[in-house]
Amino acid sequence: MSSQVSWWVFGMMSVVLILNLEFSVVEGGASEETKIHIVYLGEREHNDPELVTASHLRMLESLLGSQKDANEFMVHSYRHGFSGFAAHLTDSQAKKISEHPDVVQVTPNTFYKPQTTRAFEYLGLSQSSPKGLLHDANMGEDVIIGILDSGVWPESPSFSDKGLGPIPKRWKGTCVDGAKFDSKKHCNKKLIGARYYMDSLFKNNRTDSGIADTEYMSAREVFAHGSHVASTAAGAFVPDVSDNGLGVGTARGGAPKARIAMYKVCWQTQDGSCASADILKAMDDAIADGVDVISISLGSAIPISREIDISNVFSYGAFHAVSKGITVLMAGGNFGPDAYSVQNIAPWIITVAATSLDRWYPKPLTLGNNVTLLARTPSVDPELQAELIYVDSSKEMTSEAAGKIVLGFTTAENGESATDFLNKQMEVQAAGVILAGRRSDKMIVSEGLINLNIDYQQGTTILNYIKSTNKPTITVSPSIALTGPLVATKVAEFSGRGPNSVSPYVLKPDIAAPGVSIVAACTPEKINYENGYTAMSGTSMAAPAVAGVVALLKAVHPDWSPAMLKSAIITTASSTDPYGEPIYSEGLSRKLADPFDFGGGLVNPEKAANPGLVYDADVQDYIRFLCASSYDEMSITKISKQTVKCPSPRPSMLDLNLPSITIPFLKEDVTLTRTVTNVGPVDSVYKLIVQPPMGVKISVTPQTLVFNSGVKKLSYQVTVSTTHKANSIYFFGSLTWTDGTHNVVIPLSIRTQMVKYFDQ
Repeated sequence: MSSQVSWWVFGMMSVVLILNLEFSVVEGGASEETKIHIVYLGEREHNDPELVTASHLRMLESLLGSQKDANEFMVHSYRHGFSGFAAHLTDSQAKKISEHPDVVQVTPNTFYKPQTTRAFEYLGLSQSSPKGLLHDANMGEDVIIGILDSGVWPESPSFSDKGLGPIPKRWKGTCVDGAKFDSKKHCNKKLIGARYYMDSLFKNNRTDSGIADTEYMSAREVFAHGSHVASTAAGAFVPDVSDNGLGVGTARGGAPKARIAMYKVCWQTQDGSCASADILKAMDDAIADGVDVISISLGSAIPISREIDISNVFSYGAFHAVSKGITVLMAGGNFGPDAYSVQNIAPWIITVAATSLDRWYPKPLTLGNNVTLLARTPSVDPELQAELIYVDSSKEMTSEAAGKIVLGFTTAENGESATDFLNKQMEVQAAGVILAGRRSDKMIVSEGLINLNIDYQQGTTILNYIKSTNKPTITVSPSIALTGPLVATKVAEFSGRGPNSVSPYVLKPDIAAPGVSIVAACTPEKINYENGYTAMSGTSMAAPAVAGVVALLKAVHPDWSPAMLKSAIITTASSTDPYGEPIYSEGLSRKLADPFDFGGGLVNPEKAANPGLVYDADVQDYIRFLCASSYDEMSITKISKQTVKCPSPRPSMLDLNLPSITIPFLKEDVTLTRTVTNVGPVDSVYKLIVQPPMGVKISVTPQTLVFNSGVKKLSYQVTVSTTHKANSIYFFGSLTWTDGTHNVVIPLSIRTQMVKYFDQ
């Protein structure tokens, strides 16, 4: 292995050794405290790991004076990808051993103790900050978040009400008794509501619901999803938790003092049922109960139902919630990275995409030729050295893989899924699987089989090594941790992508938040998670993260409408990560993220609290949008409970006052209107900055907006024209109003269509 690779791996190893052991030794007649130091020795002198460790112990013994002390003070021996060790040493001992001719460098151990749901430290919501949104909002204490999911494990420390004041008087909900759920015991000032819904799962005879015998007929969960979602949105501070040793730190929600109302609508059944009728009932109850925010991390398939079709209960119920001032957030779905895969696409909903964090747990894979690769899929499997074999995933399995680590490739063409391949290796009792395919940053805890993901380039490197030797071997080392700016932020491959398949004039998703390897509460009955915390990935994790942010915003701006809150998070979002690096989009190939990947961008809570201008909309605006979308008047009347007579000609879908502009079929010049409301300083002047999409001309009137005590709302017109001579792909840009302090940015997504392939 090259010295460059050695130094890179060493740098990562040096940030993750977190131990609480302390020793005190006598040095020069005085007691001197020891700390963990990492002694880096460069390349290994021996291929035998035992011999490498023996050399480390001898070096330490010569320093400390006894074999017993060497064994006791040794913490780790790095003996596969490179040579070195970590040990408890005093500063003077560290200085002395650094003078050894074989030592390259001695580095004090750096302690990283990230939030396990790290999303909120990463997003700038730090409890240690003396000021900011988290403190201004009193951590969301007076806000009630309704969660529609698979139930809750009420004993989890994440749902402790320690330090909380009285339940808000406007709360009208209830806790319902049931199996292993005592409302007097399990509900408190944090978990203020708990209902469960199963009626639509039963057949006419009130039996044979299909619910598994292991389920709890109550709001208590067995599914291990609802507690995770709820604690991500509003979990209390819980120190010293992890996913089997990964992500050690303090778990917390976005709004740690917000109140939680759980509505159990999902059950452990053969088809994983979350019945639409039950969901709609839960949304109805949540509205009546007095929640301020509804977070739903559910979905089905690529959307084909229109916004107000009764089959699309999420949008249908959300319309009613939003009309009553309740913000509704929903997961963008996990069917990415294909276009048109985003779910939950109604314009009144906040649809959330998922990104990774600035945290990664790569797993070193050291081949027998001393080349070390880093597997992208984190896991907590122990170290293993074994023979390596390549298996063609399209061919029948043989017993030759028994006890070995198997390399395989999966592609769409060979029809072999990763799960099928893994199952085959388990059948023949392989020691582990290294699967080359699409990139993944999900955290996985394997049960009985090492299961690692690498990309095709790494797979090719391993395959070439296998072909070069008669007895290829590999050493799989424990995961190491890397946190901070070196870890690029990416829109997760699974995250649903735009454009909107039902209403292409409405940008979806709206916003992005961390949703990869988020550690939060689960049921301790989940296998290997007796401590009650697990890492999960999905837009299911991203949606409640934004729900927590919205709860904080609601606390500091209680009079803002759902549309204003939505606008604030979109117009202040960032297209770069917190360190200023660009955000990428994972998929079949990596590219810079665009609005169809992450909407306005990565949510920025602190800026969202002070957006300057917002784009507001109310029920009447959404009714006009439905008229523009050619819904029949009877359907609109039914959903709005208003007698609706659409104007003739019908209005333009482009004029819905969204914090974005999406034009899917641009041929001739188009003019549209947007209206902004000043929520910043009374006397403000905003200037225009336009970054037009490629081949598109943007003309805005006026180009200056002047607000004062008598002028709080102003409209502007945008004229869009194309210079393309043929049908184009979507091109992206932005339109920004700035007063020098606030930058109010909306994304532009425009496609030229000289010839329409279908009516729209």
